[in-house]
Amino acid sequence: MKLAVLKETFPGERRVAVIPANLAQLTKAGIDVVIEAGAGQSAGFADSSYSEKGATISSRDELFAADIMAQVRTLGTNKEAGRADVERYRAGQIVLGMCNPLGEPAVSQEIASTGASLFGLELIPRITRAQSMDVLSSMATIAGYRAVLLAATELPKIFPMLMTAAGTLTPARVFVIGAGVAGLQAIATARRLGGVVQAYDVRPACRDQVESLGAKFVELEIDAGESEDKGGYAKAMDEDFYRRQRELMANVVAESDVVITTAAISGKQSPLLVTADAVQRMADGGVIVDLAAERGGNCELSQADERVVEHGVVILGPTNLPSEIPNHASQMFSNNVTNFLLNLVKDGAADMNLEDEIIRDTLVAYEGEMMNARMRDMLGLDPLSEPEKEDAEASEEADAKQEDMEVQTEEQQESSDTESDADGSKEDN
Repeated sequence: MKLAVLKETFPGERRVAVIPANLAQLTKAGIDVVIEAGAGQSAGFADSSYSEKGATISSRDELFAADIMAQVRTLGTNKEAGRADVERYRAGQIVLGMCNPLGEPAVSQEIASTGASLFGLELIPRITRAQSMDVLSSMATIAGYRAVLLAATELPKIFPMLMTAAGTLTPARVFVIGAGVAGLQAIATARRLGGVVQAYDVRPACRDQVESLGAKFVELEIDAGESEDKGGYAKAMDEDFYRRQRELMANVVAESDVVITTAAISGKQSPLLVTADAVQRMADGGVIVDLAAERGGNCELSQADERVVEHGVVILGPTNLPSEIPNHASQMFSNNVTNFLLNLVKDGAADMNLEDEIIRDTLVAYEGEMMNARMRDMLGLDPLSEPEKEDAEASEEADAKQEDMEVQTEEQQESSDTESDADGSKEDN
């Protein structure tokens, strides 16, 4: 089994899918690793560090002979430059990486048409066994940390309170919207810098986590109802809910020096939470970092990958913060990928075990078919039939009947033997 690690072609992408530290684990599992020359250079991993661990350094053209192609960004998250790779995929090959499956389902269908199998790592289920493979949580951790550093750089104040001979400096007031992984990391980082932090999440269950980090949980007088899906992510709410939420939240935004928004819903437009009116009420010099800018943004005035100044407030809309800390982001991503591969590869071959929840849920395309039910619905495709499941049930039923017949035969034979013994005893008497 040969794994190829490609150099990223998305503009500004500095991460690499696999780092040298994980090569020993992969080799032990029967996976030979081939690295594109320069793939890890931007993240601080020289070609020599890979070759020292047993990897082969090759050109991009040679990598497509491998069984598994690993990337941080596959076609769905690299729509322009990534298209050049699609024509090189082949039937039986496995493509592994982030592919924006629910945002760009038609693009994943292009990969399916080549006959290659596609695993979308954003679809890793939120179960205990899969925590070590969760790339979304890993990258959100980096993004939450980086967002606070960007805000601290832009803010014309310092974060901590200082009592000096020249007077007392009041601490920065930080408001974090969304207490998922990115939000919690933003809270922790802002607290470490000395800021006074408040946070809000539509899921009341997040309150304990927010308060455990030393932040105040903001309560809005609004009924959130069923605000959490079965995976623990925030659910999309109706527009009436968001309208009321914006009205109540505007007061908290207005009194904050820094606002960091992290509310994103997979495959859907980001909910609008901070209006232009709310921004106008902030003091001059305030900063908003909108981590949901890629899907429209939580702030009405944010623009993806732009620095906007409105009403004296700086609004940042970064869409790829993990790439700004490529070494540690790559380390986390590589650990996730390695753990996923160790679960997938058995005895030196890929085991496409669809009874394994991790494999089943992340498998976007297999043998020319789109496998994800939600994506099929978005593409207007009919639901997949489940002949294998029906056959398995029929087989189990047949086996059960066969076992019953064998038991009955054995019982009949034992009964016959008992009668024969009894008859023999009578004759002896």
